[in-house]
Amino acid sequence: MKLTIVGPGKMALALAKGLEKEHELTIVGRDGEKLLRFTKQLSKHAKTALLDKYEIDGQTLILCVKPYALKETASKMKGKAQSLYSVLAGTPIKELQKAIKSEHYIRAMPNLAAEFFASMTTLTGDEAQKEEAEMLFASIGRTLWVESEKELDIATAIAGSGPAYLALIAEALADGGVKEGLKRTDAMKLVEGLFTGFAPLIAHSHPALLKDAVMSPGGTTAAGCGALEENCIRSAFIEAVAKAYGKTL
Repeated sequence: MKLTIVGPGKMALALAKGLEKEHELTIVGRDGEKLLRFTKQLSKHAKTALLDKYEIDGQTLILCVKPYALKETASKMKGKAQSLYSVLAGTPIKELQKAIKSEHYIRAMPNLAAEFFASMTTLTGDEAQKEEAEMLFASIGRTLWVESEKELDIATAIAGSGPAYLALIAEALADGGVKEGLKRTDAMKLVEGLFTGFAPLIAHSHPALLKDAVMSPGGTTAAGCGALEENCIRSAFIEAVAKAYGKTL
């Protein structure tokens, strides 16, 4: 497919690196030098275009600007797109419809793992575009189509923000190892291996069963889990999802 990515930011770069293998990309933005720096980070050639000179008629757009920049960005768009895929957190389809003309509207919430073809992307919007949307974002990882924008906003608080939560866990585990005497490089290697191995485990077992399988009576894991419970680890993550979801409203 021919795709136009609007807004050369971090998420746009992750998406572009994941999508460039199977699709023809055009990167659109306001700053020509920034666009060139952006495309130099890609392995394949991508076209660039300045926002105020780009016609969107019949194009498939992936909108990656910051939510606060929607109005300004939309004011420079000329024409009517075929499909608009928006990754703007907390920006409902009704708002997109008022800002940008398009035949179809889809909200998508990928994450930074798109760069490595491992994004967990949540999708919702025009049912007529469901198959195309799932095909498009399947090229950068796994997809989940949900029936409402509320569900997508909740999913954003989990899979969209989740890499930041997991990064905190990874950093804390490594710090714990260093505190007890491990070299930093060794602690990080252990954490990286742990995260790599956890993906197939969680795909095949319920979290409670995984925990029980590792936790022996009176053992090391039981002691560690006890410390986490004493520090309200479950409540902290539940509240994190609630707070993140709240910001989308």
